[in-house]
Amino acid sequence: MPKLEVFFDYACPYCKLGHEYLVNIIKDFPGTEIDWKPCEAHPRPEPGPHSDIVIQGMFYALEHGVDIWKFHERMYDACLKDKINKEDVDTIAEYARDLLDAEDFKRVVGGKKYEKIQRDGNDYAYEKQGVWAVPSYRMSGKKLDAVEGVGISERQLRAFLS
Repeated sequence: MPKLEVFFDYACPYCKLGHEYLVNIIKDFPGTEIDWKPCEAHPRPEPGPHSDIVIQGMFYALEHGVDIWKFHERMYDACLKDKINKEDVDTIAEYARDLLDAEDFKRVVGGKKYEKIQRDGNDYAYEKQGVWAVPSYRMSGKKLDAVEGVGISERQLRAFLS
């Protein structure tokens, strides 16, 4: 079974577009396993605002059986459309209350349970996989990297998955 690593940041408009492309075409590639690899486009200590808390929320969602596709869509909207305070765990929890247990989310994510895995994800993307712009994709020894400030096209992603 092919395994697609998807490197992305919820605060990146090109990642949101790449996600929409993936939603549209993944059904044409049955059996493809997706390994979500969130990484901050601008990690600390670079100037913020930062998306580390939202990314940590994704690990909570995965661990607690939240529909990950709905979670992704909601967090892209939170960061890019509704522009909520993505650095505040309470705000994120309230925004996703219908998808998850908001009080538990606040306790677990606010308690920094996923901070190390989130930081390790940045290291894995940038230091080990050579990601230089998101969205970025890795599969079967091949890679598709976005052009900074441009992203990728649906045609490029479809060709990559083929």
